[in-house]
Amino acid sequence: MQRLYTTLIALLVTINMMAQGWPANYGGVMLQAFYWDSFGDSQWSGLEAQADDLAGSFDLVWIPQSGNCGGSSMGYDDLWWFNNYNSSFGTEAELRSMIKTFKAKGIGTIADVVINHRRNVSSWVDFPKETYKGVTYEMKSTDICANDDGGKTKTWASQNGYSLSANNDTGEGWDGMRDLDHKSENVQTIVKAYLDFLLNDLGYTGFRYDMVKGYSASYTKIYNENSKPQFSVGECWDSSNTIKNWIDGTDKTSAAFDFQFKYVLRNATDKQDWSYLNKQNDGNWPLISSNFQSGNYRQYAVTFVENHDTEVRPDGSSNGPLRKDTLAANAFLLAMPGTPCVFLKHWQAYKSEIKAMIEARKLAGITNISSYSNFRSANAYFANVIKVDNANRLLVVVGDEKQLEPNAGQWTKILSGYHYAYYLSNDMETAWANKGSGEFKKAFDVVLTAVSNTADAKVVYTLDGSEPSATNGIQVASGSSIKIEGEKDVTMKVGLLIGSTVTGIITRTFTYKEEEKLPEAVCTVNEGEICAFFEAPADWTKTVYCWAWNNSPGENFTYANGGWPGVACELLGVAENGNKVWKWTWDGTKQSNTSVTKPGMIIFSNHGSPQTADLSFQNGGYYNEKGFVKTIPTSIQAINFANDLTDKVYTLDGRLVSPDGRLDNLPKGIYIIGKRKVVVR
Repeated sequence: MQRLYTTLIALLVTINMMAQGWPANYGGVMLQAFYWDSFGDSQWSGLEAQADDLAGSFDLVWIPQSGNCGGSSMGYDDLWWFNNYNSSFGTEAELRSMIKTFKAKGIGTIADVVINHRRNVSSWVDFPKETYKGVTYEMKSTDICANDDGGKTKTWASQNGYSLSANNDTGEGWDGMRDLDHKSENVQTIVKAYLDFLLNDLGYTGFRYDMVKGYSASYTKIYNENSKPQFSVGECWDSSNTIKNWIDGTDKTSAAFDFQFKYVLRNATDKQDWSYLNKQNDGNWPLISSNFQSGNYRQYAVTFVENHDTEVRPDGSSNGPLRKDTLAANAFLLAMPGTPCVFLKHWQAYKSEIKAMIEARKLAGITNISSYSNFRSANAYFANVIKVDNANRLLVVVGDEKQLEPNAGQWTKILSGYHYAYYLSNDMETAWANKGSGEFKKAFDVVLTAVSNTADAKVVYTLDGSEPSATNGIQVASGSSIKIEGEKDVTMKVGLLIGSTVTGIITRTFTYKEEEKLPEAVCTVNEGEICAFFEAPADWTKTVYCWAWNNSPGENFTYANGGWPGVACELLGVAENGNKVWKWTWDGTKQSNTSVTKPGMIIFSNHGSPQTADLSFQNGGYYNEKGFVKTIPTSIQAINFANDLTDKVYTLDGRLVSPDGRLDNLPKGIYIIGKRKVVVR
């Protein structure tokens, strides 16, 4: 009987854990693997190719809505839920392969679930008829809210002989597409089947629910209790109390994005007043704040500093974007409790730094329910101590970190950069390496640090994966820099050496990946395109930015985010000499809207500094730091599927899609073949 009782208790605990919308004591980090119009960077095949590199840092990867939407789309006009998964980001086979590879690497894939609204096939009220597990599902006009589109849908339906639901929307309305009536039994049945398909057929780990203010939180509870996702997070874009009420409305079967965390941090960086990190944002505290509900909602807070809606989009629109101190913002994000979600653009621009921050977070054992206290604050800087089991673990300083030097007898600095620094408590008694595990393409240096209460503690390391000891490995002083040579994989183990005893061993796995050289033909100029190319010198390590203008009439073609350094260029790849090649394309907007149709001058910069001289603009011009080199011509040649070539085939964004030149498995479109732009048809 005792054994049966114990089994029942264990079962109840398991069920209770499954009912939670986000695990307690969760130490994972999530990546938002897309931005607005990231059709090149978020291809399933491209993300899968990065699995080893991502696995060194991320436990969850949130990807765009993956069903077919009837055309080029970011997925928020969702159409097909079961039977068509050939989307703007790849084929269904590529999607399944990516999810499977991620899972094998310990990464859970988070689906973007759009169920507030749905696109129609051709008219206002028709939806796809789809089959899953032998059951045919189809939404009807009566599954559309009675007050959809401010009554316009009902007017159209009445004029054309259709009926809508008798129920009004249970949340906020949106005129973009048909709002679904979640009171409808048919809608609930189809949504439940859809979520089952995502989890148990495609292999997703959990859900990111889009626009959850559009329908009652009670339905998220119904859907989560039915599907039992491991992770669930809602986009409740509102004040902290509204977000709290939404989490409560789901019966805590879902977490939510902590929008107040984002906006408080944005206020601090915008104003360059770091004391704003301890202030409310328009009367609201972040969910993780000690000043909000005693921190009870940290478990359900997914924190972030930028996303696809708040960033500056290609059309210039934005909603509270992060304009300054990207590294400092991410340092604060990755130190604090909650579950951090890193934005893809930030990961691409500062991969090495963010990797190291995540390693520090995980070494310190910080989770979504860790506690913290303010260490010191001023307008010029802000510092928090993060605690694990009431013990000090990590001290994060943002702002002018040079003005704050904590007691070296208590803290050891392990990371620092522009406007941020990380310190570990000496009580941790561990070794530290300032580079995170992952892929590398050339030799690099790693700084090894002893974090210890023993002042003369050393570190000992090996590069062959063997356990370091007093007699095995190389002993160096704390703060020593060692070089990891290129062209081979390295498993580095580093231990804290005190006397003859080695403890606090950490492991870094560095995987060598040869960088494919960029064929010149990938630098292409499309018909009617205004663009330029820049080959950056090797010491330009940041994203290249472009500033393009005209003197008479006065006009600016790159006036973004308020001014200099302009707009970010697109990384195409690496030239034969190893230098990165970038492309700037005019998005069609101008600052003053004069009659001029292209710039007269152009500057490229290493995200502001250093920069080139003022250069004369040539459309399709290829530049380096010395100036204009040549012009890339516009040329397109047609090739039929029947033709097979021996040259490699690349997409326009530089991805190798056919190493042997075969074309029969390629979608129709424009490719680079043998240094020519061709149309495959």
